[in-house]
Amino acid sequence: MTLVNLTVNGQERECDVPDGTLLVHLLRDHLGMTGTHVGCDTSQCGACTVILNGEAVKSCTILAASVGNAELQTVEGLAEGDSLHDVQTAFRTHHGLQCGFCTPGMIMAAVNMIDRHKGQLDETLVRHDLEGNLCRCTGYHNIVKAILSAAETYRARHQAAMAQG
Repeated sequence: MTLVNLTVNGQERECDVPDGTLLVHLLRDHLGMTGTHVGCDTSQCGACTVILNGEAVKSCTILAASVGNAELQTVEGLAEGDSLHDVQTAFRTHHGLQCGFCTPGMIMAAVNMIDRHKGQLDETLVRHDLEGNLCRCTGYHNIVKAILSAAETYRARHQAAMAQG
């Protein structure tokens, strides 16, 4: 057994897990955070994408024991109370989901993508950065529209903040 201390969505958490436990199972089975989905268990689909220390990662390929003292963000930590995160709102507005299975991973990948590129995205870059996240329903058109819309919101808010000083 390994004692894992980490910060999940701003809350310090501690779990005693078997040594071979994957991060996705720590989240789902030990912390009850089922928004992170188990898809392929081989890092092919991206349904398990979370943000670990500022980087989008596939939690099905990371041992929980290796993330001690890490900062972790999951889809459950995006909304602030009843207010959805801009990416969640854009996915809803632009119908960037169908069955919803890939949606949490897509959203987390999108949040990280927008942050990394400071909202400066175009369709080619979005499609390239989403290569590790699979959707079997939508053909990506509305997902890309949602991400580009959220990036525009990011840029507008950043510009407004800069103008205020």
